[in-house]
Amino acid sequence: MSTLTHHDVLVVGGGNAGISLAAKLQRLGCRDVALVEPKAVHHYRPLLSYVAGGEATLDDLRRPQADVVPDGCTWYQDRVVAVDADRSTVRLASGRELTYGDLAVCPGSEVDWDAIPGSREAVGTASASTSYTPELAVETWAMLSALTAGRAVFVISDQHVPCAPVGLKPLFMAADHWRRTGVLGAIEIELVVEADRLVREERADGELRTAAESYGVALRTGTAVEAIDPSARTLRLRTPDGAAETRYDALYLAPPHRAPAWVAASGLDADGSDGFVAVDPSTLQHVAHPRVWGLGDVATVATSPSGGALRKQVPVVAENIAARRRGRPMRRYDGYSVAPVTTSRRRLLLAEFDREGRPEPTLSVPDLVRPRLSTWAFDRYLEPLVYWHQLLKGKVS
Repeated sequence: MSTLTHHDVLVVGGGNAGISLAAKLQRLGCRDVALVEPKAVHHYRPLLSYVAGGEATLDDLRRPQADVVPDGCTWYQDRVVAVDADRSTVRLASGRELTYGDLAVCPGSEVDWDAIPGSREAVGTASASTSYTPELAVETWAMLSALTAGRAVFVISDQHVPCAPVGLKPLFMAADHWRRTGVLGAIEIELVVEADRLVREERADGELRTAAESYGVALRTGTAVEAIDPSARTLRLRTPDGAAETRYDALYLAPPHRAPAWVAASGLDADGSDGFVAVDPSTLQHVAHPRVWGLGDVATVATSPSGGALRKQVPVVAENIAARRRGRPMRRYDGYSVAPVTTSRRRLLLAEFDREGRPEPTLSVPDLVRPRLSTWAFDRYLEPLVYWHQLLKGKVS
């Protein structure tokens, strides 16, 4: 028999979104916030791309989960297996059942190896890797730094990849490394991007294309990988001109992602949401269940998922939970997102945009779309401190 426990607000997911939201709710006066997160270690995921570029270690980006759960927040170190939104109930893998006043769903997304046949097998070899899992991020730099001649292929999927443009960081850091060590001329670099642009903001897209050209990168946009043959080290592509094939000596993947299976099994998705939590993109309230909210990589917010987007989403959800209860107008999220992308080992640009791709810079001066040393230093060294000491403490507005 399951144990039934009630909480005022239940947060599913203990990553950036879940911890920030739980802390923000407490700051707004909610005294009974509970969190469900099975992992014992918390990762600051934006640094994974720097691990893949040889500029950070895993120790730089991880902390014990117990250290980041807000004081006074009940933590269930367990895994969600089902949600019954009609009964306001969440079932955990342990068999425990939790009921809630409001439910915030933000467990993140997960790599969908099945979306590209052969991808799982490929990253099990020394010739392919990704920065989207911690262990493989380490392997990525080992692979790229060891390459002194041959063909390096970088693939950026457009299928729910968290902050997909950040997948370009390992490319530019590796290309700069190859230039500095004198082997760039012996390496062919091909970039395969499923989207039509490298980033949605037009000026930033131009800057990144210019940077790619400076390293001799052969760029394919609007091109998807249909399958990988790891034994032959080849990719089967679907291009605007038809089927094609390319080979690799080193392969980097920013792979497709999917929502946890229990989201769709619980009916929290909708037609056209690809199994992700179906929310109103402006209020982040579920389209069918008023006491359910979605944010982060798992939610259909109609913009590029990113950690920076959460800075806007977290206060919207926290304040809208209170607004719904009091019958007040809800705060709205305009789809702000951000993509920090290195163009070398010491330069970075910041693309900030709304869900229409229109520029939405936080600062008017300086121009952060222009690659800068100062922006790189902030992204690599100062932003992690802001994350640990501000964002995870709910100090966003």
